[in-house]
Amino acid sequence: MAEGIRIAPAEPAPESTADRLARYMRLGTLSLPALPPLSLYVHLPWCLKKCPYCDFNSHEWRDGGAPPEARYLDALRADLEAALPFIWGRRAVSVFIGGGTPSLFSPDAIGTLIADIRARLPLEPGCEITLEANPGTFERDRFRAFRDAGVTRLSIGVQSFDDARLKTLGRVHDAAQARAAIEEAARCFDTFNIDLMYALPGQTTAELARELDTALGFAPPHLSIYHLTIEPNTLFANAPPPGLPDDDVSSDMLDLIGDRTAGIGLERYEVSAFAKPGHRCVHNLNYWNFGDYLGIGAGAHGKLSFLHRVVRQVRWRDPGTYMARALAGQAVSNDEEVSRRALPFEYMLNALRLREGVELARFTERTGLPLSAIDASLNEARQRGLIELDGAWLRPTARGFDFLSDLQALFLAD
Repeated sequence: MAEGIRIAPAEPAPESTADRLARYMRLGTLSLPALPPLSLYVHLPWCLKKCPYCDFNSHEWRDGGAPPEARYLDALRADLEAALPFIWGRRAVSVFIGGGTPSLFSPDAIGTLIADIRARLPLEPGCEITLEANPGTFERDRFRAFRDAGVTRLSIGVQSFDDARLKTLGRVHDAAQARAAIEEAARCFDTFNIDLMYALPGQTTAELARELDTALGFAPPHLSIYHLTIEPNTLFANAPPPGLPDDDVSSDMLDLIGDRTAGIGLERYEVSAFAKPGHRCVHNLNYWNFGDYLGIGAGAHGKLSFLHRVVRQVRWRDPGTYMARALAGQAVSNDEEVSRRALPFEYMLNALRLREGVELARFTERTGLPLSAIDASLNEARQRGLIELDGAWLRPTARGFDFLSDLQALFLAD
């Protein structure tokens, strides 16, 4: 061999579906008494413009016209078919089509997607099917067409009703478009969600009160309100906006949100979620109860339970790579088994977000671990006044809900 020449090692052959399934099904250290409910998450990765706070796998569509709907639907179909052996015999309780901006896809494409799902995956009767929508892609007939395509619930990414703040947040819509989109959603859907953000640059509590007045004036059956967080690897992380409210002001804002929502019958059932009776988000509740979810689409994450292990999967992140790999039957880029040591924290990270808490028995149901695995953490949380135990029910106290990160951290492995 000539000096200086190096031959790269051969890339290992991709793992087949049969080999991956055999790996998931072999004996392990866990023993789950039953498999949890299953949801399906579908990721449509394109958007009109990347928002500076967004750390999701979203990609600006710069080529004009619509994204490559047909090829992407083919890839999703192939991805779902290849995943069926891992969820065989199970029914989905919910479908969530997220992004990106899924409403960039035409109603016909969304209809084809839902038909493809129904033809391959059994859905529970009355299965909730949510579509995320952006007011910047709003057309008056479009929401009704999404409903006719099979969508049962719309989630509208409003974020703010203030044009100046929408511009700061990099949103492609204005306040008038947001109002029009909500009005049309209310006409077309029995249940819909409004997404709002608070603790925005320069925002005062009085200004947030006006935002809430506008949002609640539409009598939404569901409201999600998120604190603006500066996430790593975002434009805001590189150039933080000036004038972010401090912790005391943010806390006052959260108190205001709680008071205003309760006043019109929206119950805070999760840290950031408020709903009228009968309108809680089934899909998100399954996440928070440590249910299973199959994630398909570019960069989608999933969590699947088997008799002896809990596995997390990730799809290829780049849309072009994902489509090529999925069509070749290799949509999964990597996976990992959740260790016994990590399971208590992973479970509590989700379950403690619920205002009503969870049944203690569900911990063993969903993790395969005995309650003794969390005894020490439960005792410390109780001594610090962060949780209360009511018979077989565990819930965060008001203090625990306010200091949720501290409470969740008690369940981290040493």
